[in-house]
Amino acid sequence: KTGQRLIVFMRGIGGSHRSFEEEGLVADVWACGLSCDIVAPNAHFGYYGDRTLIDRLKKDVIDPAKAKGYREIWLVGFSMGGLGSLLYYMGYPDDIARVYLIAPFLGTPAFLAQIEAAGGARQWEPGEYDPERDWQRLLWHWLKKSIAGHPEKIVYLGYGANDLSAGGHKLLAELLPPQRVQVIQGGHDYQTFKTLWKNFLEQR
Repeated sequence: KTGQRLIVFMRGIGGSHRSFEEEGLVADVWACGLSCDIVAPNAHFGYYGDRTLIDRLKKDVIDPAKAKGYREIWLVGFSMGGLGSLLYYMGYPDDIARVYLIAPFLGTPAFLAQIEAAGGARQWEPGEYDPERDWQRLLWHWLKKSIAGHPEKIVYLGYGANDLSAGGHKLLAELLPPQRVQVIQGGHDYQTFKTLWKNFLEQR
C-alpha cells in the first residue's frame, strides 16, 4: 500500500482486466509520480448482464478498500467500464472521489437519438419509466438531475472525435464543466484511450 488513494480501472467489453498493465496505462500512473495503489477487477460483461456488477464491486473492491484506510477512490472506466463506473457512482456517490470516463458506453443509438432530438439532456424529459428495467432512462435522468450543474461531482470525460459513439459523448459533455472534457483525434481504440489517460494524468 503506497498511499491513501486507490485507482480502480474498469475494463471494456473486449480485452481483459490485465489489459491496463499490458497496454502501459498502469506504467503511465507510476511515471507521473501519482501516489496511489491500483486495482483492475475482472468486471466482464456477465456482471452487467445479470445486474450484479454494482453489488460485487462494492462488496469485493470498494468496501474492503475503505476498510483498509483508503480515503480517496477513483473509478476509471473505459467503454463499457465507463457505464459501470457511472452506475456505481449513481448508487454510491459518497464512496467515490472522482470518475474518469474514457469513451464510455452511454446507451443505444436509438435512445441517445431521442435525447439529441429533444435538444440535449437538459431539455430532454424522461417521462414515466420503470427504473428496474429501463437503465438508460434511469442513467440519463440522474445525469440531468445530479451531475449537470453540480461541479462538486467530479466527473471527467475523454473521447476520440472519430469514435462511433461520439454523439453520445457530446451529449454528456454538455452537462460537464468544459475543463473536465477532452476530445482528441482518434477512434475507439487503445491508442486513443492511452493518450486521453496520459492527458488526464498530466492535468490532474
